Amino acid sequence: MSAIYKVYVRKKEIIEVIYSMYKRILFLVPYPLHESPSQRFRFEQYFDSLKTQKYSYTVQTFLDKNQWKVFFRRGNIPMKMMIVIKGICKRIIALFKSPMYDFVFIHREAAPVGPPLFEWLLAKVFRRKIIYDFDDAIWLTDRKKESWVLRIAKWRTKVSSICRWSYKVSCGNVYLGDYARSFARKVVYNPTTIDPERVHNPGLYNRLTQETGKITIGWTGSHSTLKYLKHIEPVLSKILNDHSNVEFMVIADQRPTLPSLPSIKFIAWNPVSEIQDLLNIDIGIMPLPDDEWAKGKCGFKALQYMALGLPAVASPVGVNTSIIKDGENGFLCNTPDGWELALKKLIQDPDLRKKMGQHGRATVVQNYSVVSNTSNFLALFE
Repeated sequence: MSAIYKVYVRKKEIIEVIYSMYKRILFLVPYPLHESPSQRFRFEQYFDSLKTQKYSYTVQTFLDKNQWKVFFRRGNIPMKMMIVIKGICKRIIALFKSPMYDFVFIHREAAPVGPPLFEWLLAKVFRRKIIYDFDDAIWLTDRKKESWVLRIAKWRTKVSSICRWSYKVSCGNVYLGDYARSFARKVVYNPTTIDPERVHNPGLYNRLTQETGKITIGWTGSHSTLKYLKHIEPVLSKILNDHSNVEFMVIADQRPTLPSLPSIKFIAWNPVSEIQDLLNIDIGIMPLPDDEWAKGKCGFKALQYMALGLPAVASPVGVNTSIIKDGENGFLCNTPDGWELALKKLIQDPDLRKKMGQHGRATVVQNYSVVSNTSNFLALFE
């Protein structure tokens, strides 16, 4: 028996030595993996790098894939309440497992409703090092007529508290970082990034040439940002009326409602065909209002277009002014006349489209790619 016990102890010691060689990270994230752009392009694409650098990690999502499909649709309140209860139960289990980890990475919030109870327990009771990550001005809202029930449920003041309790705060742009610095000890600028080699690489796909000579202006996004197209609907309507060879395409999870644009080409967003669908675009657009919420945006649409060698036309709001150098790797437009002029230039000049697309892709590779930002991301866990 003593020999068996010695073997057991020895194996346990070896396991503990191997285990101690790895930094352990618990990711507490809201959405199922491979679905949400904010997760895919802020940390999921770094998972391989974590493995190669001797990090081990566990991911716990608040919503699974089936729940994700239900949770953000209107109605079905009883089912949503059950989903929240199940998610909270998972988070309670995570609390008691947290001492096994060196860091707890929280994207946006540990739970989608209520005060930051889990974050407080992790920081103050379980003494975990929290890495808090967000890529929107989530202490604000872009809903003009939000009910008091939803305001209480979202409890947006939690953002400042979580910043205060965190070991480090990871922000997607300078505007978000300036807010976080009012509360946090250490704030890191961690931009939303693109993988221009393995994913957003036009060389990996067959781009069909349009024999009809059509030029496609395109937009991609989710139902929550479709409303921004309203800002340039009159411009798009005029462009389409003046140019019979131009069409407008939307790639989203919901068809847009734009009365003056009856002939919109709509493609339902699909993670499998996402890049191939984007390559049907000749000019990518990113209109935004100049408000506090929009300043928190991290330029993801523009980065996608640029990484694929497509010229981007965007509003000069927030980080867009850092990503795009007007007239060089894209256009920045803040008036209807400016939008119309920029779009006309690109429609009429294929060489300009190609040149701007090349410069845009170079910008992404140098400053907003996974490779260029990997060391910065890994430094969060030091």
